[in-house]
Amino acid sequence: MLNERTLTVLKDALSAERERLLAEIAEYERDGHETLSDVSGENNYRDHMADQGSATFSRELDMTLEGNAKDTLEQVDAALVRMESGTYGVCSRCEKAIQPERLEAMPAAELCIACKEWEESR
Repeated sequence: MLNERTLTVLKDALSAERERLLAEIAEYERDGHETLSDVSGENNYRDHMADQGSATFSRELDMTLEGNAKDTLEQVDAALVRMESGTYGVCSRCEKAIQPERLEAMPAAELCIACKEWEESR
């Protein structure tokens, strides 16, 4: 089991990560609205297919990174919910304690190392 001090440190880390992710997502959304005309071809380079391709690639990359940030935010929020419910630090698959070192490295982890390895090997 995790002691109160460790839980507090991990909760602070998760909260800080949550704020960082929210800012990152907001930035992607702001940039996405600004570059939508570039992707649609409504820009000064409408005759240059290479420029349109570059703009499209850039927007698709931003959309992928935004999606990753949203997925990570969901994991962070789920970890914070587990903290509130008292199930944080317990593997959601085998229900054994997750090693504190794993939680320090990945505070949003919901699986112990053995279960994560099992999941990834499937």
